[in-house]
Amino acid sequence: MLQTHYQQPLTAPSAHLAQTMTLLSLNSGELLQKVESELSTNPALELVEERRCPMCKRLLPATGTCPICSQPSTQDSDEPIVFVSAPEDFYSSRVLSAEETPEEPFASEMVSLPEYVLRQVAAELKVEDRALAAYLLSHLDEDGFLTATILDVARYHHRLPDDIKELIERLKRCDPIGVCAANPKEALLVQLEVLSESVEIPPFTREIVTEYLPKLSQHHYAEIARALGTTIIKVQNAATFISENLNPFPARAHWGDLRSPAAPAVNVYHRPDILIYHLNDNPYNPLVVEIIHPIRGTLRVNPLFKSSLKEVEGKKVEEWKEDIEKASLLVKCIQQRSNALRLLLEKLVVMQKDYVLSGEKEMQPLTRAEIAAALDVHESTISRAVSGKSVQLPNKRIVPLSIFFDRSLSQRTIIKEMIASEKRPLSDSEIQENLKAYGVNIARRTVAKYRSMEGILPAHLRHNHPVVAG
Repeated sequence: MLQTHYQQPLTAPSAHLAQTMTLLSLNSGELLQKVESELSTNPALELVEERRCPMCKRLLPATGTCPICSQPSTQDSDEPIVFVSAPEDFYSSRVLSAEETPEEPFASEMVSLPEYVLRQVAAELKVEDRALAAYLLSHLDEDGFLTATILDVARYHHRLPDDIKELIERLKRCDPIGVCAANPKEALLVQLEVLSESVEIPPFTREIVTEYLPKLSQHHYAEIARALGTTIIKVQNAATFISENLNPFPARAHWGDLRSPAAPAVNVYHRPDILIYHLNDNPYNPLVVEIIHPIRGTLRVNPLFKSSLKEVEGKKVEEWKEDIEKASLLVKCIQQRSNALRLLLEKLVVMQKDYVLSGEKEMQPLTRAEIAAALDVHESTISRAVSGKSVQLPNKRIVPLSIFFDRSLSQRTIIKEMIASEKRPLSDSEIQENLKAYGVNIARRTVAKYRSMEGILPAHLRHNHPVVAG
């Protein structure tokens, strides 16, 4: 192989290994911050404005990737091309013209729910209220409900409870409407209040949400009608409106869709740590795995600083030696980090190639322990390498690298598609039975768990509440 000259084992002396493990757990943005911090404090470390391959250290021309490392090492089209590239190389490997290169080269992804909500109100809040809003949003559970009490938040931030209540009311009207509510009933009432500003709410809808949610979930329309002194038809109309327009679990809503009618969800552009694509964008060519090296230029020990060591006297000798050792160790550990990521991605992309090319239903069961055994490293090394990293797939979708180890993903996808095509709401037991045709044998409670993870309601709440596969 052409790449054997820079291959190194994943084991190293203790100081080297400890720092490599620390750097391995950082994503590309965090690594860049670490290097910038070291450059500002260590005079023995310098960044030279020259383009060298992060892997083989060849001096490179002004543009383009390394002509050696970015090329296939064998004629086997099933073997991916895995290499480390500098930030400015992201598109050069694909031989795009200036006209073809997009202004923003990365696919979009959804921000986290707390960040998404905070962005909607941050510009209108005072500085001290922004911090308070961020604190509240950091205490949301998986359904979007606030887990912290008003009194606890008030005591922690030394604010009046009324200030906390006012801010919570403001957050509850953000998209997804009802976020930061205390419970499903409160979330539904907020959604009704917002909807009433633009559409007509059917009679008795608020009363049903306030007093009769348990009976509504069981479709006891006649009993509700008797209690309210109205007709079954009016209760059914209210139930249909609730089912089609409201969501009792705000965080499970597709933000901005018909069930949470608000402004369209905001996409953000995120620089992935790894790019996976076909060579020259030809689906018949091998896959290319490009690991982004965030440092522009060449990091090295300052040769002038090193040569001046012999002229230093007294206590400064030890200080200078320590600076040189730290700089040298950082350079070596960054190289070791790149090598570890390359070895991991080589193995991972081969083992999950069907997922990379065909989507979530093709995800193979895989554990970090299995990859660790294949690479002859400790499982914690794999965990650090995966932590916080994201990868852009050939379809331009950005996903966490950890998704390659999500054993439930293919099963959740099948369940979601099954429910999307159901002619009548299927119970969890029926879904469990139908999964056997796909070779999937899981417990009913596991079906319920996976359904919940996809934000899909139970069968008795899915009437007139269609689920869209995607």
